[in-house]
Amino acid sequence: LPMAFRDVNARRHIGLQQLSSLALAGRTLLGPMKSCKFIVDESTNQSTLICSAVRLIESLDLSSAAGQLLNETIQAQNKEFKTGMSTLLFLIGAWSNAILECLQQNVPVSAIVSVMSEGLNSCCERVQCLQISIHDVNKELCSSSVRPNAFKSKTCQIGPDSLLNPQNFPYFQKDILAPEEVIPINSCSHQDDCNFNKCLVSPLAGFGSIASLVKPVGDKSTSVSSGSGVITSSCNKQKLTHSRYFSTLGKSHFSSQQGNFQRYLSGQSADPCECYGLGHLAVTLSHGNQASMKLLQRIVSYQQERAEGSGSSQFNIAEIVTCCLLGLPESYSCVFPGLVTLVSPEQATVIKYFEDKPLRILLMDGDLTEQYRHLGFNRPCNVRTVLEHPSLQEGRAGDLWLSSMLDILISFEVNLVLVKGNVCENLMERCIANSILVIGSVTRDVLRAFGEVTSAQPVTYLTQVNASCVGSRAQVELWKACDGRAMDLGELVPVRIKVRGIPLLTAVLTTTVPSKMQLIEDRFWTSVYRLHHALNDEKVFLGGGAVELLCLSHIQMLAEQPLQPANKNAVKEFHNPWLAASATEYKSVVLQALASGWKQYLSVVLCNTAKAASELEACTSVDHHLKKAADCGSPSTYILKEFRRGDLLRGGSGPFADHREGLKVYDNVTAKTEAWRRALDLVLLVLQTDAEIITGPKRNQLLNSHVSSEFMFL
Repeated sequence: LPMAFRDVNARRHIGLQQLSSLALAGRTLLGPMKSCKFIVDESTNQSTLICSAVRLIESLDLSSAAGQLLNETIQAQNKEFKTGMSTLLFLIGAWSNAILECLQQNVPVSAIVSVMSEGLNSCCERVQCLQISIHDVNKELCSSSVRPNAFKSKTCQIGPDSLLNPQNFPYFQKDILAPEEVIPINSCSHQDDCNFNKCLVSPLAGFGSIASLVKPVGDKSTSVSSGSGVITSSCNKQKLTHSRYFSTLGKSHFSSQQGNFQRYLSGQSADPCECYGLGHLAVTLSHGNQASMKLLQRIVSYQQERAEGSGSSQFNIAEIVTCCLLGLPESYSCVFPGLVTLVSPEQATVIKYFEDKPLRILLMDGDLTEQYRHLGFNRPCNVRTVLEHPSLQEGRAGDLWLSSMLDILISFEVNLVLVKGNVCENLMERCIANSILVIGSVTRDVLRAFGEVTSAQPVTYLTQVNASCVGSRAQVELWKACDGRAMDLGELVPVRIKVRGIPLLTAVLTTTVPSKMQLIEDRFWTSVYRLHHALNDEKVFLGGGAVELLCLSHIQMLAEQPLQPANKNAVKEFHNPWLAASATEYKSVVLQALASGWKQYLSVVLCNTAKAASELEACTSVDHHLKKAADCGSPSTYILKEFRRGDLLRGGSGPFADHREGLKVYDNVTAKTEAWRRALDLVLLVLQTDAEIITGPKRNQLLNSHVSSEFMFL
């Protein structure tokens, strides 16, 4: 009979084997030092560069049922959190292998399901002691943890985004210091931007700052330098006294403005570094993604400045959009207030005509086509449709619609139309001929942002337009890089739509490698959503493997506990004394299988970050920490102590290895625990689904055996 079980197991658990094989392709995507992969299409010989579990699963042929379930699980995690997918994919594979080993040892399916579920729930409760509130994180980072010289080696290079590039220094707007006053930090060739945040957040390197103020030699007042990340305050006593790349500012003029800016930095907070807290937190959640972290810090700085004046949320993810520009070096990536988007060369000619002129703007919450009807529209009864989509070039009715729509726009003197959906091509051509700029495929959040500052009210159809729906004060211009050059990238031209005081920020992402564009955008949004979820949870996990190490220690401790007879509650739960007894009997084996998933996780992360030469060496390092945690008597105390010392699972390399003092790393709470639960839920679902299907010559023998109650029937 045991041999019969093995034969059936070999045939019926194909789903677990498929999950294991698919997850194996994502091992190098785990941890902060991910290795990119090229996915090759054998039919077309085209390849795609991927560096995330989501793009990997999207690129694979998932024709099997298990593959489809895996795809749905990954997509659900991505839709809700935008992070944790690599962890989810890896644990699915690790736990699939662990369960297959349990089945080879004839562990009943019911015991595997119950013990693993209880073990994971126990771990989620145990690791709560490694959660730390955002307030405590900010307080600790400000007092001791954030190193002002972090990433210094990256910022001291001369380049378009370098600290030493004089063209990168922004203007201080009156919104930051005092209304309507601009203080130039250095000469800038774009005089038209003195009234707008042109280079508000060009890619200067630094931590949690908005712009650079430099104290003249001999001035003993507090100074702030964002480019170098040097903050002279109660947090840090280092000072930057001079640089030949800064313009000389009069001491009296500088001192008069410095108090205003210092009040901006501190606001009304009792914590002198609270305004920098989100910038610091973004660093600890970046997991070594320096490029995205710098952009995110600029966004945080701008939004915090607005929040102090309006009382709104300090970080609003709905006010962030991206624009991907192919053909520019990655060092040109930056953040601009307003909307940066791509238009056709024909539309660019209209923009040149409108440059520096205030425009009347109209917002369309739908498609700008003749056939468009809003959601829930009911067609009139007793009407027979003769032709659904008439040709607008041949039919007079189409020409009449085009003319009437154009007349509406002209009568209300509309210069700019932002459309949420698609735009009729013929209407677009007529608008261009009449110097009206129409931009389609704009998100609802963008429409809302422009509506707030222009007083424009979105409409569904142009026939609904009246004078109160049209906004004003919008401006449009050709987008210019930080060195002042207008960019023409061939078929599409980048443009910028701006309004004073608009909350919308566009992260302009650039690269010269087409296959990296999606990768760069994915990494940026991952960093954004990590900060977003951390603020929503109001707490974070200790990172760097601390949580997984505590889970591993806790599960191994539970597995080593002596066996106890099945209690009455267990019998009641399983409705069968034999099943309750089997769950108790196999508890140690199943818990060890559950623990093996986290041990493999830690080992692979150590290998991927080059902290271990081999997986064997990584396992030895993990075992060493487990032994020391057990000897300590309190594993959580040991892990917390090692984390604060920076010695937990650290080696000679990693995302912050270039710096003498390591930066602490944190993880999202909900995203991580949900990834664990989703991984185990999927594996157990496939396990139970496979167990319900029994075929082969031993079917009757199995069903008539004393363990037949284990099986469920459809």
